Amino acid sequence: MADNAEVTPAVSSQTPGKEEQGGGEGGGGSETDAGGGLTDAQREVLERCLHALRQAQNDSHTLAALLLITRLCPANQLDKPTLRRIFEAVGLNLPARLLVTAVRGSDNSGLPPQELLSLGTALLAALSTDPDMASHPQLLTTVPLLLGIVANGPVNQQKQEQNQDGEMSPGCKSAESSNTESNPTNVAKLGEGKTSKQKGDGSEANKESTCQETSTSSKLDEAMAADCYQVLTAVRALPRGADQLLSRGAIPALCQAVQQNQTFSRERGLALLACLLAGKNKDKVWSKHSAELLSLLVRLSKDFCKATDQTKLDMCAQLVQFLPPVGVAVDSEELKGVVARVWGALRPMLQAKLTPRQIGPILVLCACLLDLHGWELVGPPKFCCLLVNRACVEVRMGLEEPPGNDLSPELQHTLTGCYRIMEAAIEQACCLGVSQTTVPTQSSIPSLSLQQSRQVLGVLEEAFSALMYHLQQVDPSRYGDPFIFATFRSLCSWLAEETSCLKEEVTALLPFLISYSRSHLQGESTEQGLSDWMAEMSVREEKEAWTGKEALRYLLPALCHLSAEEGPRKVLLTLDTPALLVDFLSQCWSSLKGKSGAVSARNPSMETACSALLNFTVTEPERVRKDPCFRTLEALLSAALPVLVHKPHLLVLAANYCTLGLMMGRLKSTPSDSVEASQRRFFSSALRFLRSALDSGSSSGPVKVSLSWEESWDDAAELWRLGLQALGGCVRAQPWITALVREEGWLKHTLTMLSQCSALPDQHTQEALEEALCAVADQCPVCKLEIGDMMRSGKGALVSMRNLKKSVELNMKQ
Repeated sequence: MADNAEVTPAVSSQTPGKEEQGGGEGGGGSETDAGGGLTDAQREVLERCLHALRQAQNDSHTLAALLLITRLCPANQLDKPTLRRIFEAVGLNLPARLLVTAVRGSDNSGLPPQELLSLGTALLAALSTDPDMASHPQLLTTVPLLLGIVANGPVNQQKQEQNQDGEMSPGCKSAESSNTESNPTNVAKLGEGKTSKQKGDGSEANKESTCQETSTSSKLDEAMAADCYQVLTAVRALPRGADQLLSRGAIPALCQAVQQNQTFSRERGLALLACLLAGKNKDKVWSKHSAELLSLLVRLSKDFCKATDQTKLDMCAQLVQFLPPVGVAVDSEELKGVVARVWGALRPMLQAKLTPRQIGPILVLCACLLDLHGWELVGPPKFCCLLVNRACVEVRMGLEEPPGNDLSPELQHTLTGCYRIMEAAIEQACCLGVSQTTVPTQSSIPSLSLQQSRQVLGVLEEAFSALMYHLQQVDPSRYGDPFIFATFRSLCSWLAEETSCLKEEVTALLPFLISYSRSHLQGESTEQGLSDWMAEMSVREEKEAWTGKEALRYLLPALCHLSAEEGPRKVLLTLDTPALLVDFLSQCWSSLKGKSGAVSARNPSMETACSALLNFTVTEPERVRKDPCFRTLEALLSAALPVLVHKPHLLVLAANYCTLGLMMGRLKSTPSDSVEASQRRFFSSALRFLRSALDSGSSSGPVKVSLSWEESWDDAAELWRLGLQALGGCVRAQPWITALVREEGWLKHTLTMLSQCSALPDQHTQEALEEALCAVADQCPVCKLEIGDMMRSGKGALVSMRNLKKSVELNMKQ
């Protein structure tokens, strides 16, 4: 079976239409163009060969039939149905056994392991062009072997030479099972040698001579490398192909192939790796293989720095694909070195004159580096300003187009990267205007002067003006466009920090912002592919996926500011914004209830929504009394607060709910009939919650914040004080609450604490407690007597409450 070696070049894995490496001659057929079909004579021979394949008793018969087919009927002349018939006749058993035999290095196989691998990979490559064959379990079992080949190179030269004069047994007897799963590293045992197959002219003499040639190189020959990557790429194209490759060790194998600079590892190995790292797989893959991927990234970053200018431009997009996702723990020092090295190469590039097509990939790479390490490693302040300026210029040029002009995907990618550079600059530019003494953080631009900060703020203002102009043109039919979502999110990051600039433009854009947020919250806009698009654009939230339903989450900080200003607030009321906020809170609470205690972490968005609703409650009392959405909110708070008071990790949210409910309660009058059970439940929970904040203990020293509140006191203290003041308003509006004040023990606890302690934490706390006690004394004679009795004892901080003393004395006289 010496001629069997000819099968390898003849059974080609190349796609139809390309010139075959060993076929086309001696077939007795007509000069048919690629894909032009077969002659009658060829068809007759093909049918006989197919019959022989189906009836083959051993591998020699199968290989002989395949040889005839490939010599007389080249693959580029066969249509898909005919190829499918050949594939089904050959099956996956033979190529799988050829690989296993080569890996195990049998002495009686009849062919060197290199030849077995070459033949097996060529057959698998041809078979994998059919998706059904590519997804077959038997082909998938060969994936680890193929990964081992591309990672470690060809089989051992010495073993190849020992077996070169032998004959292959008809059944490849050394292969015990065609379903053997092998680790990619097993191929490493086969060594560094290889048989070189040169691309010949198809003649018998040339094929026989090239099959006998050997080389001391450990490089994989191009034909075998192409066949391996053909199979791996075909598997990846399957619906669950990426998972199939990842579970079989594709990441470490492909990383090793690139590190060893194996054949086609840069052209096809990196491309395959990039596909496996794309989208939702990136976090998972980096978490599992951070060492291999970080080592690869170090190699690529060094290659990037050594490359010529044009090659560097081409490599920018490639580097983006191999940067780790934000939030995945990797060796910080080594990653820091990579980031610093790449910034060093990017600075002269960004300072050069570039076309829009050239600058896009550079800015996207800069945005990804900022995501990883902030401004710390970017460079001197002057360069930081240049980077922000160039990003803002690209945004203005890209968005200030006449309405109706569609932005290309390439431009959208560039602008999305620019958005992130702008967002990274916003906080620093705004904060420096407030304070020059702030200690720099990793995310801050180092040593940025006040003048430079103002310049950055100016260019940002112009760029965000362009964003607002673009969003003004957006029709509701485009609400599902992921790029519009990215633009909306970026503008919200600006509005969260700066609502005083461009106030008229912001107010004019409110109808779009509210309509867009409502559409996504209610699920009216299509969200298919949003998260994938954001991942492809390298736009990531730390530990969070993009979800369109949370569009409102990005607008909430701005709504908190705008609802406090009369002009914007009036516009927000016409847009029924309170109802939108209540709907958001309802959905978030439903989601929060379904999570276990460990998962239900603090949700700042819910707290911010409460703050905006609190602004409406304070400034628009008539709207609160009449708008049905506030009745819905009241029911939500009544149901939620009794649950939240038992969840210490959600204390700040409980403080928001408690205060908001009390602020609404002070606007209600005493009910004519019996009090609703839900209302009684809310106020009982509120009183227990407010009581739990301070603890005098057994000592006579100052009051201390209780242990359960201590960690959250900075965030919850102001809400607690406002809640106490609102409690006083509720008591005056609904005197029935005074009975609860006594029943729940709030009055007794408060009076005891004030009489025992020497002082309260601060003056604001004393004023809030005093106001609540005055209201209770005014509305409840029994409470008034209890307060008076305690004050006459002349102990603790209670005696310093002059307004309370006057209120008690006045009531006693009356």
